[in-house]
Amino acid sequence: MAKGKLIVLEGIDGSGKSAQFRRLRARMENDGIAYTHIVFPRYEKESSALIRMYLGGQFGSKPEDVNAYTASTFYAVDRFASYREDWGEIYENGGLILSDRYTTSNAVHQGSKLPEEELPAFFDWLQDLEYGKMGLPQPDLVLYLDVDVELSLARMRRRQQKTHTSADIHEKDVAYLERCLRTARLAAAHYGWRSIPFLKDGKERELDEKNQEIYSILLDYLK
Repeated sequence: MAKGKLIVLEGIDGSGKSAQFRRLRARMENDGIAYTHIVFPRYEKESSALIRMYLGGQFGSKPEDVNAYTASTFYAVDRFASYREDWGEIYENGGLILSDRYTTSNAVHQGSKLPEEELPAFFDWLQDLEYGKMGLPQPDLVLYLDVDVELSLARMRRRQQKTHTSADIHEKDVAYLERCLRTARLAAAHYGWRSIPFLKDGKERELDEKNQEIYSILLDYLK
């Protein structure tokens, strides 16, 4: 039996990714498209212990206190555990997997710690680590939600107020988020991701309009 398909939705913090992921799932279910959804990191699982320690500041109060390669392995281990525990068998038997974040997030968040000239080598290292050495599936389609930093910060503040949560070491660092945005655009070009622009005619696009574009791309891919 042919292996399944892995489709990833990616975006920096505050890009509206979670809202788009919910809308995408609802449309797929309404249209009778069978799929399995996964979300990373899996904060509630033991395999994310190092991620929680890192984001909680136990290894340093700034993201740069843990280098890009080391921090990437924390997230990679959680994905490996998820693949073995949650969805690997479904994928191997031809299932469609929809993922909120993936290795793509390492490219964005950890790559932002490196000088731009080192990024191509880092992007290739990530690909070899997770898809080569660890044997995780490579995404068939990555949908990247492009956004600007100010909009991202405003959305994060609203989310924190609504959920009564505090920012982690990534979300507290505005300069870090700006670097993430630049790195994400370079990663999108390097890997060939499909970018979904946040602006149209200089104005922020409506959620439903962006979702229609995302869903249309997905349907075209599944034909």
